Amino acid sequence: MSLDDDYPSCLRLYRSGELARRVETALASLADCTVCPRDCHVDRLHDDARQALCRTGRYARVGSHFPHFGEEDCLRGTLGSGTIFFSYCNLKCVFCQNFDLSWEGQGSPTKPDELARLMLELQQRGCHNINFVTPEHVVPQLLEGLYQAVERGLRLPIVYNTSSYDSLESLRLLDGVIDIYMPDFKFWDEDTSKWIMKAKDYPEVARRTVKEMHRQVGDLTFHENGLARRGLLVRHLVMPNGLAGTREIMRFLSRELSPNTYVNIMDQYRPAGRAERYDGINRPLLRREHEEAIRIAREEGLWRFDERRPGRRLALL
Repeated sequence: MSLDDDYPSCLRLYRSGELARRVETALASLADCTVCPRDCHVDRLHDDARQALCRTGRYARVGSHFPHFGEEDCLRGTLGSGTIFFSYCNLKCVFCQNFDLSWEGQGSPTKPDELARLMLELQQRGCHNINFVTPEHVVPQLLEGLYQAVERGLRLPIVYNTSSYDSLESLRLLDGVIDIYMPDFKFWDEDTSKWIMKAKDYPEVARRTVKEMHRQVGDLTFHENGLARRGLLVRHLVMPNGLAGTREIMRFLSRELSPNTYVNIMDQYRPAGRAERYDGINRPLLRREHEEAIRIAREEGLWRFDERRPGRRLALL
């Protein structure tokens, strides 16, 4: 057996039959839904999906799928990250740059065989990974589609691209399935989270879920060609006026996880969605605010940063 016979990670679970058991367990949880921290207890297998905050019923709603060249270098490579955007969300970030997907639900309900087909199409197009975006509320449907895709020949690593508003139950179902966790740690303060995301418990949830992700996959590691192989990559969107709590988040990552945590400190905030109505976030980020965030991260002991630049491509061996 070669070293890669059990890579991506989900192959081992598939071959042992554990992945099929995870699918069965996950789908059963939809009948009294606690898939995410909202704990709506809606019967998503049968009830009107509008009763759930995520407005998603039996099948995941997919907004788009394509090779994404705007991701981190270690994900996009030369042929793109195979991104699948799920519609709706379990947060209500007023500044969301994908407002048409997360708030308005642009897209179509997608059965598991079709979701599997999308993954296989992205693999055929040469993408380096399958990148699930906003998957927190559709973990059962994700697992169901992934099982069928692996059965039909999917062999790409799996990226879980999340807001960090995940339940521990869902993350346990994903243990051994996900190769690269990519959580966005958004805000540290409860009142700010309630005001901007309508989720006061976000900071508490994010701390425990990011810890669990790190426990599962550890610090980010790379293939010889520079592509990410396995581990945790944390995103942090710097907000105007220091509203995100950057210092506290960077200190948490360095001290509670690892000073080797790989971080992308993002500078692309701009008012989107309903942000124009909210004082304090109704302007773009200033360059000096982003530079200050980088300085803070270094002061807190972090040193592994995504250094991508517009228009640059990762040079693969």
